[in-house]
Amino acid sequence: MKIWFDMDGTIADLYGVKDWLPMLRNSDPTPYAVAAPLVHMATLARMLNRAQVAGHEIGVISWLSKTSTPDYDAAVTKAKREWLARHLPSVKWDTVLIVAYGTNKKTATGGGVLFDDEERNRSEWGEDAYLPDQIFKVLSSLRA
Repeated sequence: MKIWFDMDGTIADLYGVKDWLPMLRNSDPTPYAVAAPLVHMATLARMLNRAQVAGHEIGVISWLSKTSTPDYDAAVTKAKREWLARHLPSVKWDTVLIVAYGTNKKTATGGGVLFDDEERNRSEWGEDAYLPDQIFKVLSSLRA
């Protein structure tokens, strides 16, 4: 089974960064780089590594900024990948997709399990889409 994670608002506290929206509107990728983790990262890393050993694939599917240019998209992608490397260094993601804002995540990934704070994404995904506060419970229940 493939297990997908959104970043912003799910594992990274983008919306908790002071002045995040004006920064994004000014093509400043800083909020993506400095966002605090929203879950206990050591526990998440341990559970993800166990899931991979059990045969599950793990991935990230995250949107770029709504305001977009090729240069800004590249800066946001870099910031998000560096955030993952800094906060989850022991996790070797099978896939990291940083896609255009509004992309249907299920269409882009082919499905599996999704953790996402955005109701629209969970609704489009359908079954097996969960709120961020369900991450540890769902990961604990996975079988090989």
